[in-house]
Amino acid sequence: MQIYLECPCTSFPRSFARDFKETYLYPPPSTIYGMLLSLVGEVDLNAHVGVRIAIGIIGVDSPISRIIRKQRNHKYDNGGSEHKKRVAKYGEQVYPSQLLSKPNHQELLTDLKIAVQIDSSSETAMIKLAERIAIALSTPSQISRFGGLSLGESWALVNGVRAYRESDGDVRWLIKDNRGLIGLPVWIDRSTTQGTFARFSLGEFTKDCWVQISPPVSLTPAKPPKATRKKKSD
Repeated sequence: MQIYLECPCTSFPRSFARDFKETYLYPPPSTIYGMLLSLVGEVDLNAHVGVRIAIGIIGVDSPISRIIRKQRNHKYDNGGSEHKKRVAKYGEQVYPSQLLSKPNHQELLTDLKIAVQIDSSSETAMIKLAERIAIALSTPSQISRFGGLSLGESWALVNGVRAYRESDGDVRWLIKDNRGLIGLPVWIDRSTTQGTFARFSLGEFTKDCWVQISPPVSLTPAKPPKATRKKKSD
C-alpha cells in the first residue's frame, strides 16, 4: 500500500547534533516506522519487525529555517567535583531548571510532503502493519491509540494521512546507494541510543528503494561456556 502525509513544520535532529540542532533533510526510515506504529496505536517497536518501507519526497526539497528555542539538556552525574559542588549548593538529587535548559539554535523543515509504501510480506505478526494501517484509515474507530500523530519531534503534528493519489504530485524516492550522499538512520536502539545507518540517493522507484526495518544482528559469536574441572577425591 502507498500512503500520503504532510507535515507543516518538523525537525529530524541529526544523530550527532549537540548545541546546534541540525536536521536531516529527509525523513529517516526509523522515524517513519515509529510514526506508522503511532498511527495504529502500537507501543512495541518489535511488533512489526521485518516490514519493508519505501520513502518518497513529493515536490522540491523542504526549505530549512533556523530558529532559537529553549532546549532541555540532560545532565549525567559522574560523581566527581561537579557532583560535590551541586550538592553543596542545591542539595542531593536536585537539578535546577537553569542548569538543564538554555537557548540553542535549531533547524526546521517546513511544508514537508512525502509518500510511503509499505510491504508487510516479510513480517511474522499475525495482523500485518499494512493491514492495521488500512483499518486505521478506513475505520479509525476500530483502533485504540493515544496522543497526537507526530512526524519527527513530538510537537511536529502531521496535517493528515490518507491513500496516495496521482494528483498529489511526482515522487522522488530514496534509493539505497552505498555511494549516496544522504545518510539516514534505519534503526535506533532506545536503550543504548546507538543505531544502524544506510546511505541513499534520490531517483525513480526501483527495488532498491525498499528498506527492511529490523534490529541489527550481532556479528560477535557467543563465547562457549568454560569447562569446569572436577576436583579429584582423595
